Amino acid sequence: MPVETLPVAEVCRSLGSGLGGLSAHEAGARLVRFGPNAIAVAGKRSLLPKFLANFTHLMALLLWIAGVVAFFARMPQLAASIWAVNVINGTFSFWQEYKAEKATEAMRRLLDEKAIVVRDGVVLQVESISIVPGDVLVLGEGCRVCADARLIESADLRLDQSNLTGESRSVLKTHGEVSCRGMSRLEIPNVIFAGTSVVSGTGKGVVHATGMDTEFGKIAGFTQGIAEELCPLQREMRRVTRVVTVIAVCSGCVFFLLAVTMAGLSWAAGILFGLGMVVAFVPEGLLPTVTLSLAMGVQRMARRNALVKRLSAVETLGCASVICTDKTGTLTQNEMTVREIWLPGAPDGGSLRVTGAGYAPDGVMRRGGEVVAASPGGGLHGLLVSAGLCTNARLQPPGDGRSRWTAVGDPTEAALRVAALKAGIDLATEEQGSPRLRELPFDSRRRRMSTVHRGDGEILVHAKGAPREILELCDRMLMNGVEQPLDESARVRVMAVTDGYARSGLRVLGVARRAMRGDGAMLDGPGRLSTGDIETAMTFLGLMAMMDPPRPEVQEAVATCRRAGIRIIMITGDYGLTAESVARRIGVIRDGRARIVSGADLDTMDEGALDEALSGEVIFARATPEHKLRIVAALQRTGHVVAVTGDGVNDAPAIKKADIGIAMGVSGTDVAKEAADVILTDDNFATIVSAIEEGRAVFANIKKFTTYIFTSNTPEAVPFILFALSGGRIPLALNVMHILAVDLGTDLLPALGLGAEKAEPGLMDRPPRSPRDHVITPGLLVRAYLFLGPLQSLAVMTAFYFLYWTNGHWGEWLDLPSSGPLYESATAMALACVVTTQIGNLFAQRTERVSSFQVPAFGNRFLWLGVASELAVIAVIVHWPSAQRVVGTGSFALFNWVFLFAWAPLLLLADEVRKWMLRRMEKTKHTGVSS
Repeated sequence: MPVETLPVAEVCRSLGSGLGGLSAHEAGARLVRFGPNAIAVAGKRSLLPKFLANFTHLMALLLWIAGVVAFFARMPQLAASIWAVNVINGTFSFWQEYKAEKATEAMRRLLDEKAIVVRDGVVLQVESISIVPGDVLVLGEGCRVCADARLIESADLRLDQSNLTGESRSVLKTHGEVSCRGMSRLEIPNVIFAGTSVVSGTGKGVVHATGMDTEFGKIAGFTQGIAEELCPLQREMRRVTRVVTVIAVCSGCVFFLLAVTMAGLSWAAGILFGLGMVVAFVPEGLLPTVTLSLAMGVQRMARRNALVKRLSAVETLGCASVICTDKTGTLTQNEMTVREIWLPGAPDGGSLRVTGAGYAPDGVMRRGGEVVAASPGGGLHGLLVSAGLCTNARLQPPGDGRSRWTAVGDPTEAALRVAALKAGIDLATEEQGSPRLRELPFDSRRRRMSTVHRGDGEILVHAKGAPREILELCDRMLMNGVEQPLDESARVRVMAVTDGYARSGLRVLGVARRAMRGDGAMLDGPGRLSTGDIETAMTFLGLMAMMDPPRPEVQEAVATCRRAGIRIIMITGDYGLTAESVARRIGVIRDGRARIVSGADLDTMDEGALDEALSGEVIFARATPEHKLRIVAALQRTGHVVAVTGDGVNDAPAIKKADIGIAMGVSGTDVAKEAADVILTDDNFATIVSAIEEGRAVFANIKKFTTYIFTSNTPEAVPFILFALSGGRIPLALNVMHILAVDLGTDLLPALGLGAEKAEPGLMDRPPRSPRDHVITPGLLVRAYLFLGPLQSLAVMTAFYFLYWTNGHWGEWLDLPSSGPLYESATAMALACVVTTQIGNLFAQRTERVSSFQVPAFGNRFLWLGVASELAVIAVIVHWPSAQRVVGTGSFALFNWVFLFAWAPLLLLADEVRKWMLRRMEKTKHTGVSS
């Protein structure tokens, strides 16, 4: 039978243990049998294959081949440069994307502590890794539980299980046997779990599961079992590489045949010629540009409080279509706050609104627009004092490394103390004047807590709990400072107010007090008063309604997600009605009826039923890690790109399974952070929206600089085409060295400038990009290769001939000098013309449909730095003798630069015409549809 349903004696017997614990010999034997109390580490791929993968993909192989071409073309400096670029790019990618699986290591660190156990009847401290089933754990405030155990003793034992459940409220644990009907595993009150910690009280538990058999270990197993999958950008770059490879290799083969058959080249020369075409169509700077552009995106996101651990995660965010989010600490502040106070007999229905949020004591009580003071002797003062004294939580002001007010203990109790501080009540003084004598702790059956205090010649009892249970203790109520009988109509009125608060998503506590004659002796000894004697004939003081308030910026962020076509699905360990109230308050749910699916409901659903539930507005409540994992998998199965947010250990499997895992940096556990791709340093849901916008901009920018880079491939290829088709009578205007000088020297920094472009207006008003949308599309290839490329080729070949014509070869087209200083100067002109026309192309690529002239000219300083860099590089290549010898160029007269810069606006103006025509066509189409 399950240990939770057995009496204590039977539990110990079934585990071969007792109140005196195991013997040292038996503990050692069980350690051999069951193994260490640790999280097993799944086998990992070694670093060497991960490192080499950055140098053996198709694009990298093409770069190695380009280096070989340069080497056989007797240009060893160029070969070394290409190989160096490949090495630097691969190493940089490996370093940026290197992410060892630390999630399980973080779990191990949480368990790698000391534990106090009873062995041979003696209490001693041992390494937590040596804990075995049958060991008796000794628990006290602040202890971390290192194994799953059945309680055999408890005294007001409260545990923080947020690491496993994601919910911040502490949980009362008891040692009696219970029926588990209707409870999830983590709700069982007499079982404690590894990874949780003791908030208050003491207890003992006999261990029944260690290591991977614990609930903690099961989550670790889920996390380890989730395979790494390629993100959309990684899949897309594989496709880009295949497309480029096909284009380059096919071009090389075709022009090898042309060179041999039409230009009369030898087979060896033809092979080098064909490889030159391969080099011309391989954008050597594309991968470094993508990598550096992503790195720049990472830096921009860091400035917006999102730390990215994997470069490709930047772009993945841009195509997220669903965000699965926890409630507590993500959408809400994870700080319970009293929002309403109800006093019997007060005017305007008796309700006071409490301002302020969180644990900072900033705020007041208002009735309408008037501030209400808590005057001593008044009903408000009495309510706040009783509620504040009936707590065990403590507040910590800023200081000692704390930047804000924080709470130690139960968040609900902390909220009550904050409310008292807002009213100017010093609870420390109240506690000194009325010291606590006894506590009747909260439990799930009584649903209340009471504390007994010494007063001025009397005994005072303060109680708080569920309103119905508190009302059952009362026969009077305090109205306007006067105690009056509590009749049935008053009870009905109190419950009606309670139900109204509950429907608004507020958690409601009733507060009562009692004054008894006597002294402390009546509370101790054999004849002491029982709980029933103490909790009776009480006076009802009022209601306090509280909530974990939504973050103030969340509502706007949710609205932005709706405009951007991004669904938000709340998956929480909290109760469904509470979650629904928060969801409606912030706009996640807007329909009249939303479906609430509990964990128990989800267990009975097949895949079809789950898909149907996910098709509408839905909230998943009381969800376990297995449930979250299943929901994410279902969304991915239906084609969604899923982002998952979370902060607890319970969130780690879903975070890792998601296309993009997002962890909270402030409140998140190490396990969640290590499983995530993105960490929010401000725990702010709105930061996710900013990150998505940045991700969308990154993809748009990748398309921009891909078009920019591909455009120059055409003028790089045209000289080879003309050479082959003319049988070698038209000299090569550009050789392989010149092509690589463009791809790796002049184009790289301007392309990076395009990678730094800000998001275009309206980017978040469009639906998410489908993972099936590609960087390289037919439209992009037409624009680059068949529109802008031919125009640039015309300019380049004109510049090539212009140098000949101005040096005495006017009107000649064929059989021009193909070597010597004049030829080298002509190729330098062609090379320089590629650069000057690329300046116009650079500014044309800033927008796709909107006129480039509508974008601030100096809004992106990186573009101008790129222009300055490419002009500096081409000036060095053309006019510096050492560079001339390496690249194979010759200088030309300075007045020729005027001719070259005259071509600079060509591509910009041509593309403006294209954009104008597109806008006109779209406007005509829209007008036609409207009519």
